[in-house]
Parts: sequence; C-alpha cells; structure tokens
Amino acid sequence: MTSYKLGKVIKTLFVLSVVIMLSACSTMSANGDSMASSTTVADPLEPMNRGVLKFNNAVDTVLLDPLAKGYNAVLPNFVQTGVGNFLTNLRTPLYMANNLLQGDIGGAGVSLARFVMNSTIGVAGFVDVAAKQGLQNEPEDFGQTLAVWGVGDGFYLVWPVLGPSTLRDTTGMLADAYADPVRIIAFDEGEEWIYYTRNGVEALDKKAETVEILEDLKENSLDYYSALKSIYEQRRVALIRDRNFDMDAEASDTQYD
Repeated sequence: MTSYKLGKVIKTLFVLSVVIMLSACSTMSANGDSMASSTTVADPLEPMNRGVLKFNNAVDTVLLDPLAKGYNAVLPNFVQTGVGNFLTNLRTPLYMANNLLQGDIGGAGVSLARFVMNSTIGVAGFVDVAAKQGLQNEPEDFGQTLAVWGVGDGFYLVWPVLGPSTLRDTTGMLADAYADPVRIIAFDEGEEWIYYTRNGVEALDKKAETVEILEDLKENSLDYYSALKSIYEQRRVALIRDRNFDMDAEASDTQYD
C-alpha cells in the first residue's frame, strides 16, 4: 500500500473514531425527534475562547476587514453575486451527499438538479438559474448531518481565524474537507493550489458578506463574545432544521442582550 493510500486510510479512521466518540455522547432534542441542537451550547472553555476571539479581532482589524471592505468596494454587486454562486455550486455535491446521509431524498434531488442546471445553463454556476426555477439553495454540511443523527453539540469552540464552532461542527468541518470533491480532484492531479485558492476566495467572499454586520455588532453589543456566540448558535439551529436565518436581523436583536 502506498504512503498516499495509507494516509487516506488513517485520516478516514480518525474521522470515524471522532464521530463514534461524539455519538456516544450525543443528546436527543427536547421534543424527542432525532435532531440534537441547542441554542445554549455549553462553554466550559470560555476563558480560552475569549482569548482566541481577541486574537481573531486583531487579525480582522489588521488584515481581514480591510481585505473584505476592499473586495466590496472594488467588485460590483453582480460580480460578487456571480462569485458567490460559483463557489456555492462547487459545494453542491457535498450538500447532496449530506442530504442523502440525512435521509432527505427530496433535498438530494433538488441539490442534484441545481448542480446540473447551474453547471450547464448557469455557466459553471456563475448564474443561479435553478433558483429562478424555484430550486432554492439549502446548504448542508456534515455537522448538520451529525445533528440529524442525534449527536449533541459537544461544547463551544472559537478557532483562530476560522471563528465560532462546536465540537460536533468541527468534526463535521473536517469530514467535509476530507470528502470535498475539489480537494480530491486537485490533490490527485497535483494541483493543490486550486483547492487552497478556492478556500481563500470563499473565505473572503463570506467575510465580505458579514463584515459590516459584525463591525456594527462589535461596536453596539454589551458583550461581543456572548452576542457572537448567540448568533452562531441560532444560525446552526436554523440550518439544521432547514429554516431561513437573517443574520442582520438577529444581530440587531442581540446587540443589547
């Protein structure tokens, strides 16, 4: 067995072991269904998390916020929309896989139809023609899949640069990264730069969407750490239960909590 294949096996076993560990500690939701999610995630590492958030705020101030504002200033709205559509389309196979793992056959069909339509008629995904036909995008990740399986949040985490997460969602993020078709194809072809460039552009695009909202939240909330944690928790619950989430509205509601 080559070292490359051995490495893939080791990574797979690692992910599976973490998933099993989390499953053993899972909690069911209050209404008794299979979805385990909470808007009050335990935070035993709060002192460390607050320290990481301070570091992230410094990185934002010095580097990421200026880049995001520059991105918004230089690129017209229709270009930003096209970039966002293209990046979403690249993620759609993962959405479909997680739909299937959640037993959502209808959602998987929508994801497949969106990918086919947007990859062809939508010019590689830059135009979201599927949405115009009523097939709306519903992001699905392995963290949501674990929640549907009944795996509890674990505890709250703030990662350097990456930001808020939970033990369950971090596991999901690792699994999604490992199963990402873009990563697999890029690494198999020896073109790793494609994967890292995609991730960088994706991070910048998402940062540009929220930079003004988060700055306003930081300036007006009594406790930015608690406000950010609350928004993260509410957004994850909404995603797990396939509900819409308005980050701007939620940020306004939590500013003075």
